[in-house]
Amino acid sequence: MIERVMLVTAVLLVVSIVATRASSRFGVPALILFLAIGMLAGSEGPGGIAFDNFFIAQAVGVVALAFILFSGGLDTSLPAIRPVLVEGLVLANVGVVVSTMLMGFVAAWALGLSLVEGLLFGAIVSSTDAAAVFSVMRMRGVNLKGHLEPLIELESGTNDPIAVFLTVGLIGLLTIPGSSMVQLLPAFVLQMAIGAAGGWLFGRITVFAVNRIRLQQEGLYVVFTVGMTLLIYAATALAGGNGFLAVYLAGIVVGNANLVHKRSLLRFHDGVAWLMQIGMFLTLGLLVFPAQLPPVIGTGVLLALFLVFVARPLSVAAALIWFRRSPREMLMVAWAGLRGAVPIVLATYPPLAGVPGAQTIFNLVFFIVVISVLLNGISMAWVARLLGVNAPRRQDGSSQLFMPDVRLGSEMLEAVVPAASPLAGRTLLDLALPRGLLFVQIRREEETVLPDGATLIEPGDHIFILVTPEARPTLDELRNAGAVQLLTPAAPVVAAPAVRNSPL
Repeated sequence: MIERVMLVTAVLLVVSIVATRASSRFGVPALILFLAIGMLAGSEGPGGIAFDNFFIAQAVGVVALAFILFSGGLDTSLPAIRPVLVEGLVLANVGVVVSTMLMGFVAAWALGLSLVEGLLFGAIVSSTDAAAVFSVMRMRGVNLKGHLEPLIELESGTNDPIAVFLTVGLIGLLTIPGSSMVQLLPAFVLQMAIGAAGGWLFGRITVFAVNRIRLQQEGLYVVFTVGMTLLIYAATALAGGNGFLAVYLAGIVVGNANLVHKRSLLRFHDGVAWLMQIGMFLTLGLLVFPAQLPPVIGTGVLLALFLVFVARPLSVAAALIWFRRSPREMLMVAWAGLRGAVPIVLATYPPLAGVPGAQTIFNLVFFIVVISVLLNGISMAWVARLLGVNAPRRQDGSSQLFMPDVRLGSEMLEAVVPAASPLAGRTLLDLALPRGLLFVQIRREEETVLPDGATLIEPGDHIFILVTPEARPTLDELRNAGAVQLLTPAAPVVAAPAVRNSPL
C-alpha cells in the first residue's frame, strides 16, 4: 500500500515539475498547470484518486502557506519595502475590506444569497495570494519601477490575516446566533499585534541560533529553519496571534540579517516553497469535481470579470489615492492582484463549518482563481510594458556578505594570523568585515579552505585578502592591532573590470 502512495506522489511531483517547463515555453502560469494535474488525478479524471476531505486539504494549505510566506519573507529586501511600509499595510487591509464589500453585494445579487452570505463569498476571494504573486512575477520576468514591486509583494504577504479574520467572522455570523462582527474587532487587533511581535521575536531568535549553535553539518541548518518555520506559525497561533503574519515577518528578519550558510538556506527554502506550491495546488485540484462546474460557469465568469475589472481597481484606488500614486501605477498594482491558493484554502472553511451552499461557493472560488491567474498572470509583463512601469531586472543582492568591487587600485594580499591575534577563534561573521574587504582563501597547513561566514580563524592561517582602496584603512587597523601580519602581495589587481556585488 505504501509503495502505491509513494509511486503516485512521485509521479504527480515529477509531472508537475516537468509542467513548469511547459509553463515557461507557452506562457501558462505553472499554478494553473498544477491545479489541472490535480483535477486529472482526481476521482473524475484518469487518475481516479477519490479525495473529498476538506479538512486535510485545509491542513495541507495552511502548512504550505506558512513555508511559502517564510520563503517570500526571506526574499524580501527590508530597505526596499521600508519606503512603502505604511502604503503596503493600508493597501493590504483597506483593499481587502473594500473588495469584500463590492464582491459581497454583487455575489448576493447574482447568486440570490443573503447579504452576509454574499459578504462571506467576497471575503474569501478578497485577498491576493503570495504564492501566485511571487511565482508569476519571478517566472514572467516582471520588474517594476518606483517601489511598485515591493509594494505588491508586501501587500500579498500581509493581506491574508484580515481575509482570514473576515471569513471566520462572517461564518460565525451565519452559524452562531447573536454573534456580531463588532465583537471581533478587538480580537483582530490583538491577533495582528501578537503576530507582528511573534514574527519579529522568533526571527531574531532564529538569526541568533543559526549564527551561534555551530552545528557540525551544513545540512542541519536548513533542517533547523524548517523546524523554526513550523514553530513560529504554531506558537504564534496558539498564543492568539496570526501565524501567517508571523512567519512572513520572521522571514523578512532572517533574510535581511547576516547569516552563516545564507546562500544554501535561501536556495533550500526556495525549493521548499516550490514543493509546497505544487503539493497545495495538487491537493486543491483533487477537491474539484469537473462534473459540478458547468452549472456555475456563467456566474463564475461574471464574478471573476467583476473582480478583475471593477472590484480590484476600485479597492486599490480607495487605498492608494492618499499616497499620490499615478493612475498608471495604481492600474499596475490592481492588475498584479492575483488570486491563488489562499482563496481556495479559505473556501474550505464554509464546508467544514456546515454553511449552506458551501460546495457552490468552493466551485465559484475555483473559477475566479483560474481566471485571475490566467488573465492577469499571462498578461502581467505585457501590461507592465504597456503602462510604462517595467524596468530591467536587477542583479540579486539578497546576501549581506559581499564580494568587493574589483577595479583599478584593488589589491590581492597575503597575510598570516599570529598566535596572539585577536582574530583567532572567531568566525568571519563575528568580524563584521566591511564591504570591500574579502577573505578569499585560507591555507591551513596542507588544507585549502574557501571561507564562509561560519569559518573559524585559527593561528597560523595564511589568508588571501582582496581589498578595495576604500577598505584599505580597515585592513591597516587590523595590521596595527597585531590581528594579521601582511606578507608580500600575492597578486595585485591591475585595471580589472568592475564586478557587481554578489553573495558569497
